Amino acid sequence: MNNAVTGQLVIVGFGIQLGRHLTNRVLNEISAADVVVCLVDTLALAYLKTLRPDVVSFHDLYKENKDRRDTYREMEAAMVEPVRAGQKVCAVFYGHPGVFADAPHRAVRTLRNEGLPARMEAGISAEACLYADLNMDPGRNGTQSMEANQFLFFERPLDPTALLLLWQVGLVGDTTCKLFTTTSERLAALASKLMRWHPPEHEVILYEASQVAIAPHRAERLPLSRLHEATTSHITTLVVPPSRKLTPDWAALASLGVSEEALR
Repeated sequence: MNNAVTGQLVIVGFGIQLGRHLTNRVLNEISAADVVVCLVDTLALAYLKTLRPDVVSFHDLYKENKDRRDTYREMEAAMVEPVRAGQKVCAVFYGHPGVFADAPHRAVRTLRNEGLPARMEAGISAEACLYADLNMDPGRNGTQSMEANQFLFFERPLDPTALLLLWQVGLVGDTTCKLFTTTSERLAALASKLMRWHPPEHEVILYEASQVAIAPHRAERLPLSRLHEATTSHITTLVVPPSRKLTPDWAALASLGVSEEALR
């Protein structure tokens, strides 16, 4: 087989809610592939097996006390190597396959650098569900969105007039990439840093999208000062609404000839 012609990779998203977020495009890609690999939740995997009994789940690559970065490199190899051999590979990930997912992006870059076709199809993400479930518009005050550890470990100044989304808060404080839980002490450290910009009594939201249509989403509200009491998981997102109002930039407005009344 001529792998430069026949080998290709397409990465698709299964969405968050089983069935509701699944598109015909995704189903067609799964059906047409020679090799199907996936990283999805248990219910989605059971459904995927009815479509492709030969599907290979990446869950088997995770092991206790194993560095997740090693697992991600193994995922990348499992997507790339069959394409090099001339096969059509479809990799299925939960949500949108390019959000907080290192291996899919690396696989696409690797193959494209080798001159082999690789693409990613958009899917419905947890962020899209968040905006719908919490009735929030990211364009109202602007949105800051980052991984919780990146915010905690690095200098990431915040804008308290904008919405803040901190992803994977259930893993915050871990530097080993081997754990899937956090501690109250680590959550307290996160809250302490957030209180540089937001007052202790400011209400935050622990959000988890619903993975099945009959179950409600999670939207637990509590003061920032009590974040250490929260129960979290690997899918928990911390939502921090703005704590301050927008302040007009009078110099910029004056340069445009815009009056204060025009902003009301």
